[in-house]
Amino acid sequence: MRDSQFSRRAFIKNTTALAAIPFLSPELLKAENKTSQEFPKIHIFSKHLQFLDYEAMSDVVREMGFDGIDLTVRPKGHVLPERVEDDLPKAAEAMRKAGLSPSLFCTAVESAVNAQDVRLLQTASKLGFQYYRMNWYRYPENQTQPAALSSFSQKIGGLSKLNKKLNLVGCYQNHAGLLIGSSMWEVFQLLSRADTQSMGSQYDIRHAVVEGGLSWQNGLRLIRPHIKTVILKDFQWSDRTGKWAAQNVPLGQGMVDWLTYFKLLKQYNVQVPFCLHLEYPLGGAESGSSKINVSPTTVYEAMKRDLAKAKELWEKA
Repeated sequence: MRDSQFSRRAFIKNTTALAAIPFLSPELLKAENKTSQEFPKIHIFSKHLQFLDYEAMSDVVREMGFDGIDLTVRPKGHVLPERVEDDLPKAAEAMRKAGLSPSLFCTAVESAVNAQDVRLLQTASKLGFQYYRMNWYRYPENQTQPAALSSFSQKIGGLSKLNKKLNLVGCYQNHAGLLIGSSMWEVFQLLSRADTQSMGSQYDIRHAVVEGGLSWQNGLRLIRPHIKTVILKDFQWSDRTGKWAAQNVPLGQGMVDWLTYFKLLKQYNVQVPFCLHLEYPLGGAESGSSKINVSPTTVYEAMKRDLAKAKELWEKA
């Protein structure tokens, strides 16, 4: 009887002790597996602030809590390509004066043999910029798609060599629609001949979900070793005129599964600069207008709201 009581007591004691071990607790297991990566450096796309000059833009971006600006250096941008040697230094100086380091810029660069493209990249490199988005390619009518991808991958390979010399990193953005790069497999193929350190992907989750539907995670898995910068924006499908279309909406109000997406970025250890885009109606600021029909405060509040939402979702993921 005593042996039986002892065995029962010992069993209860040992079971209780084992139950207290953290790795046997599902809750603690989940918490232990959850990474604690800090929210990445986040920039604001200057397309949405083209109603401001360089100094005013830099000051307001710093006040809103962003880490930097993804500056448009392209036709109809903050800096025009033909004026890059005169105006880009002014923009860079305004950023530094506001406590921001020039880092990201958005271009229409396509080739390492185009004189204007080369001059633009050389100027940006001298000023300390690091990452740029290049232009998109289109499928020619007189060429098969595989042949076009092979030809354009050679161009990108040439750009990557120029980038390496200039200590820059070029990025090709995936974009929904008929441009080359709506599919992550296209982007993967385009980058096949590029130097992986100086050329990669600007991953856009909004466009990935539009085109990828339920398979966007496969595309992310494919391209993740090549991701150099990340764009944040959201959308929902809407039937407004009898035809379904992707409608841009504030961050967290659309169809992007942010918690899953951010969990995967943490799991894959994707630590690259982020850039916030706001392409829903904002009085013209969403499309890069130099004159907007809403108060600038309305634009700033939207930016701060989406920035706060991004950080909130990152912490939850």
